[in-house]
Amino acid sequence: MDARTDLRDLKATIGALDRDETTSTDLVRASLDRIDESQPHLNAFRVVRRTAALDEAREADRRRASGERLPLLGVPIAIKDDTDVVGETTMFGCAGTFAPKDTDAEVVRRLRAAGAVIVGKTHSPELGQWPLTGGDAFGHTRSAWSRDHTPGGSSGGSAAAVAAGLVPAALGSDGAGSVRIPASWSNLVGIKPQRGRISMWPDAESFNGLTTHGPLARTVADAALLLDVVSGNHPGDRHTCAPLTVSDSVGRDPGRLNIALSVKIPFTATPTRLDARVRTRIAALAAVLRDLGHEVTLADPDYGILFGLNFLPRSMSGIEDWLHRLPDPSLPDVRTRANARTGRLLHGFPLRAARAAEPRLHRRVGRIFDRFDVVLAPTTATPPLPVTAIDGIGGWATDKVITGACPYAWPWNVLGWPAVNVPAGFTEERLPVGAQLLGPENSEPLLVSLASQLESVLRWHEHTPEQWW
Repeated sequence: MDARTDLRDLKATIGALDRDETTSTDLVRASLDRIDESQPHLNAFRVVRRTAALDEAREADRRRASGERLPLLGVPIAIKDDTDVVGETTMFGCAGTFAPKDTDAEVVRRLRAAGAVIVGKTHSPELGQWPLTGGDAFGHTRSAWSRDHTPGGSSGGSAAAVAAGLVPAALGSDGAGSVRIPASWSNLVGIKPQRGRISMWPDAESFNGLTTHGPLARTVADAALLLDVVSGNHPGDRHTCAPLTVSDSVGRDPGRLNIALSVKIPFTATPTRLDARVRTRIAALAAVLRDLGHEVTLADPDYGILFGLNFLPRSMSGIEDWLHRLPDPSLPDVRTRANARTGRLLHGFPLRAARAAEPRLHRRVGRIFDRFDVVLAPTTATPPLPVTAIDGIGGWATDKVITGACPYAWPWNVLGWPAVNVPAGFTEERLPVGAQLLGPENSEPLLVSLASQLESVLRWHEHTPEQWW
């Protein structure tokens, strides 16, 4: 890869621009060319903004030449196709004829204010429901690490784009692990921030408070920088946070921590077990933490068997809400329409009860932080799934596949608390797996500090996929 157009590191890309070693036009053109080259194979993008992005890059070069400096001025960035960009459609993995949006989402406004050039919008499964990225509307998005495997979901397009070096960083969204799961299966850092840290506007909240935007990047520093750039609120937001700067915690000593190693799977209605290959990698990561001086003890948060009753009304009624936004609600997958019907049934009292129960869940699960600073858990129960793992099967069969693979991430969406996926190495088949660092309310700085310490030892960003596309 040409050093002038190396897109594998966000902070290095910014540094090259600041030193006049490259231009935004060169970087954006290289990103667009790599997207075009990879698209028939990786299939990471739903929308590619070639003309608009090159125009914005030339304007960024003009601004830089005049002495202007902004955190991301001239840097190519990708966003997930659940997020509005003026002049582009927001299809969220669905089929149909969509009208272009006439305003930017708040998170896009903040990216533009920081000078970023949005090169395109990345694939998601229909309405973000599954931890694989594929569907009748666009086919399969494939992993940069293996043509036969999914990069994860639902932010799989963003993960594939970053892992393949098409962009130095990207935004996804996480409603049940949808940033952390593709980060895990793509050897990336993925941050699910505190609910309200990033505005979801034009929605006051997303999926009844389950979903938040989050960054995907190769390094902790890159993910933290992108998080800082897009953090903040809109006057219409239902959930807000006091401002904090996460990047300051990169490289900071977290101190000697008490860490709970939790491999127990939260209750699900389908059979689940932790794959031995993932268990091995999590145990190895725990050993590294002990070598760094931390106390790591087997202990589990007290989720209880009814925890899922809080998640289902919020997620399913969110699908039902989204279905009504589609230009033709009859086009989605039969499983999507079935989930929406369930959401309609759960939209009244069950949804209100789920919201009312959240403070009790905070107290119950939060008791583990009376004894521990951080919880370490698998991000997924299995290595990456084949791209075709849920093709052509029914709803119950799909539920068994996806909960069997990904039963660990969703509780932190119910709680609204921060979580960071860190790469945990590879299986013998060279498939990436990851681990979650989980914290209580507003614990992003601590989690980022610990993730940065791990990265300094494990150097996961130095492991890149061999190009097959």
